[in-house]
Amino acid sequence: MKKKVLIFVLILFIASLFSVLAQEKPRIGVLRFTNDVAGLFWWNSTVATELQDMLSSELVSTRKFTVLERTEINAVISEQDLSASGRVDKKTLVKMGKIKGAKYLIAGTVAAFEKTSAKGGKIRVKGLSLGGKKEKTYIAVDIKLIDTETGEIVDARTIEATIKAKAIGVGLSTRHFAVSGEKAKKTPTGKAIRACVIYISEYLVCSVTKGMDHRCMKKWNKMDAKRREKTKSAIDLD
Repeated sequence: MKKKVLIFVLILFIASLFSVLAQEKPRIGVLRFTNDVAGLFWWNSTVATELQDMLSSELVSTRKFTVLERTEINAVISEQDLSASGRVDKKTLVKMGKIKGAKYLIAGTVAAFEKTSAKGGKIRVKGLSLGGKKEKTYIAVDIKLIDTETGEIVDARTIEATIKAKAIGVGLSTRHFAVSGEKAKKTPTGKAIRACVIYISEYLVCSVTKGMDHRCMKKWNKMDAKRREKTKSAIDLD
């Protein structure tokens, strides 16, 4: 009798294991970022795609999502069309109609950006900055999770990041600023942007893969409540 019970429990365990392994990861696509902050010095024509790629990479690294390529989707379609043309070796043909559709799309908008300076003089001459000082850099990004089947916004959240760091001694303020790369990672602005993108990926792991009622949401709800109170306290109603 005990042997039969043991076998039955073992079968249930194996069945549940296969069920977990077979469970499909959420299919997600990242749209190009937009910007609502007027006169943002580091925003240019390439930043929208850079942030899109950055968030896609962070989501892939979590291993919790099936992240679908959207930046180079035309190149993927062109490769399928080439395979269908008959000019490609049959052994290496790409199957047509195998592009996966996203269950969710992520839209991100830079909603706020601030830089404040502490003690330490700096002289500016036509964009050139000399000297060193401590800077506090703040960025907020509004994200929307869109259900592609219904077009409904199923989740929306403002994700913030604040970085305190010493500014570069000699720098050039210019609109030709890249948010990726080694140089950007060393600047307060670059660090704040990277931190915000990482926070977005962590939030999505919690909200999408674990659910809005999971205990992991307590952290994000607490942060959001703090952000709301801070925003309300800054509003002068007089």
